[in-house]
Amino acid sequence: MTSAERAAAAFAEEHGGAADAVWSAPGRVNLIGEHTDYNDGFVLPFALPHRTAVAIRPRTDGLLSTATYGSDGRLHRSPETSIDELRPGSPTGWAAYPAGVAWALREAGFALGGADLVIAGDVPTGAGLSSSHALECATALALLDTAHAAPGQPGAPSLGEIARLVQRAENDFAGAPTGLLDQTASLACTEAHALFFDVRSGDAEQIPFDPLSAGLELLVIDTRVKHSHSESGYGERRRGCERAAELLGRKALRDVTAAELPTVLPQLPEELRPLVRHVVTENDRVLATVDELRAGRYAEIGPLLNGSHVSLRDDYRISCPELDLAVDTALATGALGSRMIGGGFGGSAIALVPVADRPRIEQAVLDAFAQAHLTEPRLFTAVPSAGAGRDR
Repeated sequence: MTSAERAAAAFAEEHGGAADAVWSAPGRVNLIGEHTDYNDGFVLPFALPHRTAVAIRPRTDGLLSTATYGSDGRLHRSPETSIDELRPGSPTGWAAYPAGVAWALREAGFALGGADLVIAGDVPTGAGLSSSHALECATALALLDTAHAAPGQPGAPSLGEIARLVQRAENDFAGAPTGLLDQTASLACTEAHALFFDVRSGDAEQIPFDPLSAGLELLVIDTRVKHSHSESGYGERRRGCERAAELLGRKALRDVTAAELPTVLPQLPEELRPLVRHVVTENDRVLATVDELRAGRYAEIGPLLNGSHVSLRDDYRISCPELDLAVDTALATGALGSRMIGGGFGGSAIALVPVADRPRIEQAVLDAFAQAHLTEPRLFTAVPSAGAGRDR
């Protein structure tokens, strides 16, 4: 049963009738371009087949009711709340994400008369695969549908505008200082492509990404070490980048080139230099990866993935022993490239592996975690999939 089917069935059971619509949005893997989005840089994500679905039926009393279908097979309900009375900080926990989206849409002037929501999904949580944004993007589309402003309807906001509304919900309501990468990927990615996205300009290009055509697969290694953007050092790194740009007199670190690094780094406090070095070199790695993909040279992106991980580990300092173990083991047993993905401090790594070698590499990773007495990681192959849309 798909996430959309589970959400629809749970809605009918909870509310005694069918939902008016079901919208869903995917998690994502960021192939490369980590912590560049909030620095006005470049990113290269693709959507996963794992999705979060929101079944919805509009109300006329201004109230929002939310329930989520948990992995335990039970519905977990949040108290009904008035959309007009939503304020940042309440509710908290998982309910803050759909409530924050309703708040952001209300603040943007969309007429929301209330709604019943039932949520179901299979995007792994805390794995750096953007489960929160899948939930928020699906909620935004479902609520916009009740306001007759969903994509394809007259006067509907663009996908870029929806992404910024979701970002506001995440930043100002849920308290997580994320950039635009995850929302844009969930909304705008297409099947068999990676999305080359220039965060500053908003320009996006669908880059064909079919590693199987070259006998390769992209293995995701979920370390099961949970992370949280709102509680981790993510915000500290972002503030450091903003401070560095200010000291350098630049709008954002996007405006610093690799050739300038020897000149600009000595102008900064020592603790800010590694952050700047990572962002500047990571932007260059994104551009180089796009060039290789355009030419169909999939194996050649391996060293770029490796360079990204080293930079995130040593300069940005957001890796952890479990992520390093996953990356090092994959590389030692035949992966062409590997790196951590997501905000850091846990979550997942990816490895570009030959199809024939994947079972051996997977087993090596499992053995390495067992020998280190760590929780068994979750392994799966990432297939570039479609972005958000209406399921029924």
